[in-house]
Order: sequence, then structure tokens, then C-alpha cells
Amino acid sequence: MPIYEYRCESCGHELEALQKMSDPLLTECPECKQASLKKALTAAGFRLKGSGWYETDFKGGKKKSEDKSSNSDSKSSSCSSGCGCHSS
Repeated sequence: MPIYEYRCESCGHELEALQKMSDPLLTECPECKQASLKKALTAAGFRLKGSGWYETDFKGGKKKSEDKSSNSDSKSSSCSSGCGCHSS
């Protein structure tokens, strides 16, 4: 769940709230009890580094295709030229 920052426009009180994205925005300030809380615009609390999340999350994608090609190579070397898999 993301952490949102809020600031009261009446008294200047700032707070952080852990909320679901689907939760309604907070409006009442816990300090002055006024309905003047506004969500502050802040930077994200994480950074994606490296050559890409897809590459690191799904390592081994190439291995499956390499395995298939090595399996087909082994089939061609282990069967005779008169078998059904090599007929055109």
C-alpha cells in the first residue's frame, strides 16, 4: 500500500497515511479538526535500477527457448533419416 502525505491548509499540520489506492482521501485534520487536508505531491519512495524490472523478474526466459532448440537438435541426431519426423 502506498504512503500518502497530507498537509492541512488551515494550520499547516503535515501527516503521512498508509492507504489503499481505492480508499477515499482524508479531509479532516487531526490537529485542528478542520476539513482542510489536501494530499501533497511527493516523490515516489522507491527507485527502479538496472537494466529493467522485466529482465530481472523473468530470468530464464531465454533458457526455455534454448532448451527447445537443443531438444530438436538431439531428436535430429538420435533418429534416422527415414523416420517420420524428418519427412518433408
